[in-house]
Amino acid sequence: MGKKEITHCVNSFDKIVKEIRVGKFRPFYLLMGEESYYSDVIIKEIEKSALSPEEKGFNYTVLYGGDVTAASVVEVARRFPMMASRQLVILREAQLLNKLTDLEFYFRNPMSTTVLVISLTGKSVDKRTTLYKLAVANGFVLESFSLYPDMVYSWIERYLKTKGISIVPEAAMLMAEHCGTELRKLVLELDKLITNLEEGSKQIGLKAIEENIGISRDYNVFELTKAISFKEQKKALKIAKHFGDSPKQFPLVLTMAALFSHFTRLLKYHSLHRSGARPTKSQIASHIGINPFFLPEYEYAVRNYSLIKCMEAISLIRKYDSKSKSSSRGEATDGELLFEIVHKILY
Repeated sequence: MGKKEITHCVNSFDKIVKEIRVGKFRPFYLLMGEESYYSDVIIKEIEKSALSPEEKGFNYTVLYGGDVTAASVVEVARRFPMMASRQLVILREAQLLNKLTDLEFYFRNPMSTTVLVISLTGKSVDKRTTLYKLAVANGFVLESFSLYPDMVYSWIERYLKTKGISIVPEAAMLMAEHCGTELRKLVLELDKLITNLEEGSKQIGLKAIEENIGISRDYNVFELTKAISFKEQKKALKIAKHFGDSPKQFPLVLTMAALFSHFTRLLKYHSLHRSGARPTKSQIASHIGINPFFLPEYEYAVRNYSLIKCMEAISLIRKYDSKSKSSSRGEATDGELLFEIVHKILY
């Protein structure tokens, strides 16, 4: 899925959460897609805002797709609330529901006194179906997608901004590299950082990352790619050796992925200039998928690594990645393979 669809998902998520928090509810919500984080948050916000604690006793129902039929879901949704203005019905694991399309009848004419939430885990409703079209017309639909790796950095900044917290660029990059695109893990770690901020502080720095997440400021993938960019051979090889000595903490597959991403960005930088375009610095940063703060490093790196050198590096990374997963590695350890590839890239 393209970045435009992912951005639309994030914007729709922000909008619907704001609606829910001010007490504005849709008749039903169809939550689906790859990234369950968004569904989880929306359901929690609805649970918090739709009913008071006293009203939940008779007006709050949770169903599971593997245990019910579409007809029984409709039956529950068509009940009238007891001593409350609305009832809340949540259908989880809706992808397990037999004949999900049988909900079309309800979607055509939903109860105004029911808030129905239908959550599919890891699946989506076919957009060509009548069910989907009715959901869009009469309720709210959110299809979520996993972030691309180069979108995690800005997502971190965006999330922390909603909490009134900022983060220094290097710290955000470390978190992005450490957590990857799994938003549940990322939010868990970010919330930990927020909780452990010094009193009165509103900014997360490298020290907080090291103390609370356990990521070394000196030995991490970000520092490795930075040392390679500036051709700091001694530093890069020192980091590679450190990674090799702690393979569980620094899995080779993740390091290879980071190296591949790094040289892919350099290739994009080269291609942009070879196209004859004269982009601004912010346009360059956006094109290669980095924060403008890190652009000086990449400007320096493209001088150290020509287009041909970048292509050779990517070819080398692919070769060693394949080698690490086959018997052709012989008796070489992951650490030895990493040290070897970093040495070849540098020299």
